[in-house]
Amino acid sequence: MRFAKGHGTGNDFVILPDPDGTLPLTPALVAALCDRRRGIGADGVLRVVRSAAHPDAEASAAGAEWFMDYWNADGSQSEMCGNGVRVYARYLAEAGLVAPEGTFDLVTRAGVVPVTMGEEISAGMPVPRVYVQSTAGSFTGTAVDVGNPHLVCAVDEPTLEGLDLTRAPVVDPLIFPAGVNVEFAAVGSAPAGADLYRRMRVYERGSGETQSCGSGACAVAAVAVHHAGLESGVVVVDVLGGRLTISITPNECVLQGPAVIVAHGDVDAQAIRQLVFS
Repeated sequence: MRFAKGHGTGNDFVILPDPDGTLPLTPALVAALCDRRRGIGADGVLRVVRSAAHPDAEASAAGAEWFMDYWNADGSQSEMCGNGVRVYARYLAEAGLVAPEGTFDLVTRAGVVPVTMGEEISAGMPVPRVYVQSTAGSFTGTAVDVGNPHLVCAVDEPTLEGLDLTRAPVVDPLIFPAGVNVEFAAVGSAPAGADLYRRMRVYERGSGETQSCGSGACAVAAVAVHHAGLESGVVVVDVLGGRLTISITPNECVLQGPAVIVAHGDVDAQAIRQLVFS
């Protein structure tokens, strides 16, 4: 089994090239690959598969050749991953499967995403939908749908620094029956060219605290714009692994940031098999 390893602002992925959809991917195999001590180690798995070869994407195959089959580190599937989209796109370009410059469409479980290639990569994300207030433990937050569920909690800088995210925050199962990504965001001074600035930490469902979450940064940006009374805005979000820029209008949300492929290799099938069945 061939693999590549990549990351977007520290949100890292095992990438499995499987264009014809023949790899018997299972939750146990995904969890084994993502194991940071006994596997390759990652926040999730990106299977590179043609849309026509996967039942979740074949309806969109006429307009978008590639489907991002994204799995969380615990083996659960997810609808959307903004950093994953950019890393997936970088892999396609470096593998010669798409042009290194220009725009193409990519299928995700949250819909078709337009991707623009360059030194940094931009992805047209689902427009965030800000809806109800809810809680994560003792913190009050705003629920946001970015094709996947988020809860954005405003905190001050000392609280952000001192958060213990070794365990999942307790959330309302009636509002989030499938779980939720919880973002904690502190206000800061906007850099040149931006309207607003936030610094963020995130607990991702199925993965734990990660260095970055692209869709989570979009959720944070949407709440920031909403609370500022704006219809549109450019929001810079600093995560533990780097910087993301989100441009929001009533009809569009564009996530921009770096994406890097750091390694290629072969999985030792016997070693992974032992881990899967241990």
